[in-house]
Amino acid sequence: MKNKISTAIFTLIFISQQIFAQLKPVAYADGTQKLNGLYSNPKTSNKKPAGVLILPAWMGIDENSKEKAEKLSALGYHVFVADIYGEGNYPADSKKAGELSGFYKKNITEYHKRIKAALDQFIKSGAPADNIVVIGFCFGGTGALEAARVNMPLKGVVSFHGGLGRDTIRTIEPINAKVLVCHGADDFFVPEAQIKTFQSEMRKSKADWEMIYYANAVHAFTDKSAGNDNSKGTAYNEKADKRSWMRLLQFLIEVLG
Repeated sequence: MKNKISTAIFTLIFISQQIFAQLKPVAYADGTQKLNGLYSNPKTSNKKPAGVLILPAWMGIDENSKEKAEKLSALGYHVFVADIYGEGNYPADSKKAGELSGFYKKNITEYHKRIKAALDQFIKSGAPADNIVVIGFCFGGTGALEAARVNMPLKGVVSFHGGLGRDTIRTIEPINAKVLVCHGADDFFVPEAQIKTFQSEMRKSKADWEMIYYANAVHAFTDKSAGNDNSKGTAYNEKADKRSWMRLLQFLIEVLG
């Protein structure tokens, strides 16, 4: 089985290098707030239709999320990049991004609503409702875990260098989706106490979960625009980026078929 998965992964990588996806803008809404996502039909045919919903980092839809979306579409997945903030609210700098992402972390039900709005639109756009995984980066990684915590109808969730915290007052419910966390071993924005609390939560929720640490990696290790100075707390790490991407492909094959 392991050899079959490895062969499938290398086949998918070869395909993704030959085909380029085209992301198309999709307007949708959460109440009166207009949202602008990106959607792409698969460019190859999977035996079983499957979808990947992407939750971007705190600056909103960025080059990293678009690049990942294009690669996944080329591999045969329906892909949707969510707009969490909405038209008129896009941050111009990290200060504003911190304020906006902080609002959704503190008002977690509002974050749930925006994720669910994206998921609903994704399905309307053509993704199979019963075969979807959510992945997220940094702030979006937190969102992916939240989607699992409230048991949105998903097969799995993947967090790349995302925050792991949750309001401890909230009841820990059983988690149905499979959970993969790709974490920088030197990410000092996520304290050890938060990691231990998260792992305890996963055990109590009876989740099927996995957490992988990447050496010499800090926050934003998949983002090529993050620079290379680990002392700042955010930096790109090529090895961690490539290794976590390979693990994602394996996870998608296992979970989505």
